[in-house]
Amino acid sequence: MKKQAYEFFTTNEITASGWLSKQLRIQADGLNGNLDKVWPDVRDSAWIGGTCEGWERVPYWLDGFIPLAYLLKDEDMIQRAKKYIDAIVSFQNEDGWICPCKESERENYDTWAVLLICKVLCLYADCSKDPKMVEVISRCLKQFNSHINRNTLRNWGAARWFEGLLSVCWLYEKTGEDWLLALAKKLRVQGFDWRELFTTYLLEDCTDEWEYYSHVVNIAMMLKSEALWSLFEDMDPEEFADLALEYLDKHHGMAIGHFSGDENISGNAPIQGAELCSIVELMFSYEHLFAVTGNTKWLDRLEALAYNSLPAAISPDMWSHQYDQMINQVACFPMAKQPFRTNNNVAHTFGLEPHFGCCTSNFGQGFPKLALATFMKSEQGIASCVLSPAKVETQINGVKVTCELMTEYPFRDSLKYRVTAEKEVAFTLSVRIPGFVKSATVDGTDAKVGEFAHIQRTWKGVEEVEVKLSFEPEIIERPHGMVCVRRGPLFYSIPIKEKWEKVEYTENGVERKFPYCDYYIYPMSKWNYALCSDTFTVEEHPFDAPFSPEGAPVSMTVDMAEVEWDFNNGHCDPLPKSNTPIGEVTKVKMIPYGCTNLRMTEIPVAEK
Repeated sequence: MKKQAYEFFTTNEITASGWLSKQLRIQADGLNGNLDKVWPDVRDSAWIGGTCEGWERVPYWLDGFIPLAYLLKDEDMIQRAKKYIDAIVSFQNEDGWICPCKESERENYDTWAVLLICKVLCLYADCSKDPKMVEVISRCLKQFNSHINRNTLRNWGAARWFEGLLSVCWLYEKTGEDWLLALAKKLRVQGFDWRELFTTYLLEDCTDEWEYYSHVVNIAMMLKSEALWSLFEDMDPEEFADLALEYLDKHHGMAIGHFSGDENISGNAPIQGAELCSIVELMFSYEHLFAVTGNTKWLDRLEALAYNSLPAAISPDMWSHQYDQMINQVACFPMAKQPFRTNNNVAHTFGLEPHFGCCTSNFGQGFPKLALATFMKSEQGIASCVLSPAKVETQINGVKVTCELMTEYPFRDSLKYRVTAEKEVAFTLSVRIPGFVKSATVDGTDAKVGEFAHIQRTWKGVEEVEVKLSFEPEIIERPHGMVCVRRGPLFYSIPIKEKWEKVEYTENGVERKFPYCDYYIYPMSKWNYALCSDTFTVEEHPFDAPFSPEGAPVSMTVDMAEVEWDFNNGHCDPLPKSNTPIGEVTKVKMIPYGCTNLRMTEIPVAEK
């Protein structure tokens, strides 16, 4: 099995700081940090001996909760995670089967849950350093290897076969046992052939019928499939992801760098949605695409999601979230007629589990795994990958080394690295220069955009490296004559003043009450604007927690004018009736997309 270009550090080596640490704390104090107290499908799950859901929801939740707990060094959360893992392991059958179902039910059990829980157990092992997890995972995968001889992959398991490669790779690194390589091949043979879909069958542009193979989360996950498989076979690890994204960007691309899916891929209209699960799973795919290939373009895409799409789909206090987010989202209350392909009319509202509960349990992996991608191991030393405030402590050639990035990026354009070495040690600090900046300098020397700047030296004591990035506003053309605005890593939206309404009730035994109730949001200001200028005035603001309309760390002001644009059935029309101004030109403030709840992002250019 081949090595990746870069290796992940663990929660024992990475520490989040600055605004990222604050965001993780907000998450811990919000819904993700409390699901085991308030939500029956986690609190009373069959995974721990209860009577509620015993398939993907507890593993999904643990996939974010475990790294969150260890990154924050929160002993209460660590013990709560341990309680769940201990319970899951205690129920493992003598033959290795670990999922909560009777032996007579295994034949019809969708083994996607096996792939998912094994991935989570690997993560827990890395965080906790619990030595017994190797044996637990080995027994589980051996039983699974035998199980699929008679019960081949199907449904979700077939669509997501490649997720099993993660635990296969992890265990192979620990044991080197050849049966794991055979299991990897078996997964590929039995799993869905995504390449065939994209190269011969071709997806329909849109469908109103629910399908596994046009499901946005499956597609978000599968983009890393051939990169992972390239560790087992000599092949191009990026070619298929490039091919798939070319199609997705063209036919389903959204203004903020994602592709639509509500719940299946849905075209490029700004009122189609993107499921929150697809955002965090696509982030995870980009993290692995980069780790395998070393190509920084995957980190550019990762940051576009992490700093824009992810926070926009979650309330500022992280106690509620959307199932679907909309690029042009002028209201979040039940629609009389929804534009979504296969989701319901409240999928865009904020709440405990709008439309469906998968995102409730799954959204928590986004920020913690982003933190784990801030620094990675390279053959030459340390690489600064995702640009966010964090610190890594590691050993290089037997010497203790600490590297800390002090920054308010993506809201500011400067980075300062502080490297501390206990004694002299030679290694390379590789600093990523994003592909979307106009220019950059490292300690005053020009650096190439879209590549790593490699700083090779012998380090001793405390040394600092200063990086300066240049952001410029740009107007990006969208379909049907619309545009969106980007500056550096951030997309910008017209924020809409909002009124939140609490909705408390109990349905199917699941209680919604403050702070984990549902919310409807009503617009309280104008939103029907067209762009009248390409000159933007940038203003920076002090901030603490960055992702809220009131706390936006940066804004841009530009000339705009109102145009005729209708609001029907609870949402704005996809396009305005006309680009002709119906009012005077006025100064309008735009803020980062990730800071908004209600917004207009894709707008027309006003006729002169």
